[in-house]
Amino acid sequence: MSDVPMKLPAVGRRASRRQFFKSVAALGVVGFAGVVPAAENLPAPAPMPDDRGCWLAVMEKIAAPVLENLSRRELKKAMPVEATSSDRAQYTHLEAFGRLLAGLAPWLTARELAGAEARLQEKFISQTQLCLAAATDPRSPDFMNFTTGGQPLVDTAFLAQGILRAPAVLWQNLEPRVRRQIVEALKSSRAIATPTRNNWVMFAAMVEAALHVMGETTVETRLENCVQRMLGWYQGDGVYGDGEEFHFDYYNSFVIHPMLLDVLAVLQQWDKKKYAPVHAKALQRARRYAAIQERLIAPDGTFPSVGRSTTYRFGAFHSLAQIAWLRELPEPVKPAQVRSGLTAVIRKMTEAPGTFDAQGWLQIGFCGHQPALGEAYISTGSLYLCAAALLPLGLPPADEFWSRPAAPWTSQRLWSGENLHADHAIVDG
Repeated sequence: MSDVPMKLPAVGRRASRRQFFKSVAALGVVGFAGVVPAAENLPAPAPMPDDRGCWLAVMEKIAAPVLENLSRRELKKAMPVEATSSDRAQYTHLEAFGRLLAGLAPWLTARELAGAEARLQEKFISQTQLCLAAATDPRSPDFMNFTTGGQPLVDTAFLAQGILRAPAVLWQNLEPRVRRQIVEALKSSRAIATPTRNNWVMFAAMVEAALHVMGETTVETRLENCVQRMLGWYQGDGVYGDGEEFHFDYYNSFVIHPMLLDVLAVLQQWDKKKYAPVHAKALQRARRYAAIQERLIAPDGTFPSVGRSTTYRFGAFHSLAQIAWLRELPEPVKPAQVRSGLTAVIRKMTEAPGTFDAQGWLQIGFCGHQPALGEAYISTGSLYLCAAALLPLGLPPADEFWSRPAAPWTSQRLWSGENLHADHAIVDG
């Protein structure tokens, strides 16, 4: 089944871009991928188990080795490269940084932080800005590969997604020299042919969306056409095909829903009248998929290991985390139950022996160190997509996602015998 909601209008033009870019600077994070509605009269955090503290500790453990070494321009020197294919060393460093940044970015702009968390945020903002300079400076020993092979398109897109999710600190506050370096790095990924047959269309679109925000002329075949192609692969009930065929894996969450929403958020800012209906439909589908994802978390915090790339661990919940961060969870899914379910998942996976090596780097596996699970394209850097599940850290501590008491998630309620209403598919298109 295929559903093409409408033909997307072209925006790959330079007309009025200067005016648009000025409005971008005024908006900051508002209006981009990280549109988080203002929260009014938020309750004070209630005494409860410190789930946010747990998430912060996990985030710091994952992020610190990457940020500390790259900010010193020593990532290639320090980071191990565990892989099943000998060519992965030329890609793995951009994988680690780009994927980490896509998940870390919202927290870098989180407000109302205090104490140790505020100090950690200040440290990580400084390091991340240095990392952006190091990764995109051709003279840097950590200058990353944005052009050779196909893989760099993937992780240039995750890097771009991170910038779009926190433009106030990852773009507007950078030195002009570093901004120019980033633009050139993103544009250089165009040397990689425009993909047409699978979820990779969203990587090309994400890079172009970021360039659009940066005031650059976009390539229509890599932006509008790619988004249109992805929308045309919709299968129904919140799920897209990965190309014309459906794949039973987590790529709807790893890539498809999150990047569609983030790219369409940019296009909607460009022309609300034309793109708002497309964005609204994509959001409706993503909300349904988030409801499905919440139901996949078993009562004990496990979830099915199925399909490709299960070594991305809890990155499988990128889509659910994004919808929670955007405060768009569908009824009857409540923020506290999502937090509780994801906390159980994150703890189970990060506490498994072998998840990290002795120096704190992630190792290939789903629950612990399981290198046989690594496909030919998996390496140490790939694993940092798990950070995408930490998006709700971008919500302030007083937000109900964090402040409400812990709550059982759907599978816990059902398996305990609670009499819940039946689940139903959405009718779309």
